[in-house]
Amino acid sequence: MGLLHSSILSTFPNTKLVAVCDTSALMNRLYKKIFAPMGVNVINDFDKLSSFDLDAVYVTTPISSHSLIVKSLLTKGKVRNLFVEKTLASDYSQARELCSLSNQLGGLTMVGYMKRFSVIFGKAKELLAKGELGDPLSFKAYAFSSDFLGVTKESKSSSSRGGAVRDIGCHLIDLAIWLLGDFEVSAILSREDTLIGSETYVSFSTKGSTGLGGHFDISQRMQNYRMPEFGFLINCPKGLIDVNDDRLLLTLSNGEQKKWFKHDLNDGVDFFLGESEYFRENKEFVNALSEKRPCEPNFDTASMVDYVIDQVREKSGASK
Repeated sequence: MGLLHSSILSTFPNTKLVAVCDTSALMNRLYKKIFAPMGVNVINDFDKLSSFDLDAVYVTTPISSHSLIVKSLLTKGKVRNLFVEKTLASDYSQARELCSLSNQLGGLTMVGYMKRFSVIFGKAKELLAKGELGDPLSFKAYAFSSDFLGVTKESKSSSSRGGAVRDIGCHLIDLAIWLLGDFEVSAILSREDTLIGSETYVSFSTKGSTGLGGHFDISQRMQNYRMPEFGFLINCPKGLIDVNDDRLLLTLSNGEQKKWFKHDLNDGVDFFLGESEYFRENKEFVNALSEKRPCEPNFDTASMVDYVIDQVREKSGASK
């Protein structure tokens, strides 16, 4: 993720990539080969970042290190503006601590929930915001991958990514909050763990402040999902929104259907790497920084995802 963001940032005309920091000797050799000819400093100690008079820092390290690094950058690194890859922290208490600290300093923050920058999910947001379908009655949401298909209960491989909910489910939870508002976890319906307490599958129900009921299915062991896929079925009084990463199907109550694909919604970007959403989220962060305005999702917004993940783990009896 560090290489991905660095590469995209280096294409922006109003942005200068100053330094890249990684403790991996292998990655540093790669960074030097790519970025050193551009005058970018390659270092292996993030404490040294304070010497570069930076406007912003991206934290793309493993989730377990986010809290330590972000606190150090904010308190000792003389950096107030931070982009942090998802999830913001390892749990909600850490996330709130980072929110409190960043709010005291008044910096610009963003967390890498890039699915908010999808033209398809953006279209779903637009349809809901218009209100023509009526207030949603219920929804179902899924996040599927086949990353751990066939994994045994004795495997430790899924734990390094924090389990299914923190790894891929966090994007789904953030999208649900963005599209439909805050909610609480009502019940855990089903769960599959490895012996070390890292889930590869979990299903749970939710209830929103307006009474909106939801159902989440999150799995890292679903067959035929080489790449993660996210989707929603949103039931409204005047229609049904069926949306995933690639297309949106709207079925009105009179039976009329409308369908949109990415290419219908101007999905092109100036520099494509990974997914077009990565370019848009980086552009939004840089533009907000230049224009001295807030952007979303910020630390406070993203902390609500950590809140929901804590609820899932607590209600299922799993350790954080």
